[in-house]
Amino acid sequence: MSTPRPLERGSRLVLASHNKGKLAEFAALLAPYGVTVVSAGELNLPEPDETATTFEGNARIKAEAAATATGLPALADDSGLCVSALGGAPGIYSARWAGPDKDFAGAMHRIELGIGEDEREAWFICVLCLAFPDGAVQCFEGRINGTIAPEPRGAEGHGYDPIFVPEGETRTFAEMSDSEKNAISHRARAFEAFQKTCLA
Repeated sequence: MSTPRPLERGSRLVLASHNKGKLAEFAALLAPYGVTVVSAGELNLPEPDETATTFEGNARIKAEAAATATGLPALADDSGLCVSALGGAPGIYSARWAGPDKDFAGAMHRIELGIGEDEREAWFICVLCLAFPDGAVQCFEGRINGTIAPEPRGAEGHGYDPIFVPEGETRTFAEMSDSEKNAISHRARAFEAFQKTCLA
């Protein structure tokens, strides 16, 4: 980890993702700071193998690969759902549990089968990593605690949102509007930490 370094107004930043929805989200978040965002997908960058055993490690792999390939600062995130009764799984393998067909209904059913009625403690983690071409890297973590709902509820959101009830709520993430979820989510908390350190 290096000394905190701000992104200068007018900077061009690579988002180390091929996800168009994520690009739109981060472009909107960074626009007020004069930072222009371009995605790894738009630049036809290959997706590196995520071989680390932590969220920070995988976010760092993606950010460093994009910064090295483009000569620009790069931002990457890695996130997932962790269930206490499953030893923290699916964790960094959250996307892989859904398989190549992105079968999150199947993945959520697998979680429900693996836990007891009184074993519902869970949390979402997001780690954002900002990497510079000279090798400097800064990482920021956001976490939100909650529980696993007895069954999926809601049609909003994506991934595991239908079974995650954040602490202090009775609704799942999938029963909330985007603005409600984004105000409290793990990604929002990671971005808040990034914002305080890296955005003027």
